[in-house]
Amino acid sequence: MDVSLYARFERPGHAVTGDRRSTAAEKRAKVGYDYAHAIVDDRSRLAYAELLDDERATTVTAFVERALAVFAAHGIEAKRLMTDNAWVYTKNRSLRELLAARRVRHLTTRPRRPRTNGKVERFHQTMAREWAYGLRYRSSRHRAAALPHWLRYYNQRRPHSSLRGLPPISRVHNVCGHDS
Repeated sequence: MDVSLYARFERPGHAVTGDRRSTAAEKRAKVGYDYAHAIVDDRSRLAYAELLDDERATTVTAFVERALAVFAAHGIEAKRLMTDNAWVYTKNRSLRELLAARRVRHLTTRPRRPRTNGKVERFHQTMAREWAYGLRYRSSRHRAAALPHWLRYYNQRRPHSSLRGLPPISRVHNVCGHDS
């Protein structure tokens, strides 16, 4: 599990439009950030992500609860959750209680070693390249509306080199042993 930030915007910037003219008010306007929370299943690479307004303890716990439900709906039973050592993960009592109730072991990466959590870090790179910055959006609201569609593509159709050119959903179908 990890979080990545994306700046909100009311209209595309000069990197997209080539137009460097903007008013002083536009330059001063603080629009804020979208926090892209994501969890990637270690075996299948199935990803779940949401754009949220912050990364507070209650937000993170609610996100993890929804993510566990989505993975369970696919037949994936979480046994471990790996995060970095951010306060919101390590000192979050509600997250600790949720994971204990679900019998999910919380693992943390070694400090300053992002490659330990490499699958979700790589997912964030792909998400930034293909979803956030890969297309032109009229505003950050339009970009946010495109996330569920891109996530569906990522999980169901996008080939992954680590899965021999198959999408993550191809590894999920037989998790419960229903397929012969």
